Amino acid sequence: MSGSVLLAELIDALRCLPGVGAKSAQRMAFHVLERDRPGALRLADRLAAAVERIGNCRRCRSFSENELCSFCANPLRDKSVLCVVESPVDQSAVETATGFRGLYFVLLGRLSPLDGMGPRELGLDLLAERLRGGEVAELIVATNPTVEGEATAHLLSQLARDAGVRATRLAHGVPLGGELEFIDRGTLAHAFGSRQTLT
Repeated sequence: MSGSVLLAELIDALRCLPGVGAKSAQRMAFHVLERDRPGALRLADRLAAAVERIGNCRRCRSFSENELCSFCANPLRDKSVLCVVESPVDQSAVETATGFRGLYFVLLGRLSPLDGMGPRELGLDLLAERLRGGEVAELIVATNPTVEGEATAHLLSQLARDAGVRATRLAHGVPLGGELEFIDRGTLAHAFGSRQTLT
């Protein structure tokens, strides 16, 4: 493909990113080498710094370069409400789309024994300790509506119940603006089974 070993290695390295195949990686590599070498150097510097310095918050397990992330360190956040999400991406989605002012706990995965993800890997011992601490009144379970996400949600609700904490689950069902004829059967069945009384 190329006479340059370094170029081939760069293209191969770019393929570690999700959704980046051989052609996309090649296009990115050619772009930074042809048109934006300063941008490539800035990217390499920031990537190296992030990999070296970003770890996990000791309280919520989200990404942070400090011992406590900005959410956990913020005294204005409501400590009585704790939202459990599967990943920092999910945390960002909740924070961006809602007016949620409580705290988070990031599982960094979901129950999946085949992938080696059990309660210990999800930090459920740390979560149970927080729930027993008496500060949390409500645990919002915001795991994804997949088979593994539902199994994880069930385990989280048991943890909350054992600690005397109210557990709530994000609603699932018909999307706003959706039409019933175009909604998949599983979503429609779940929405139908979870119907609520109109007030």
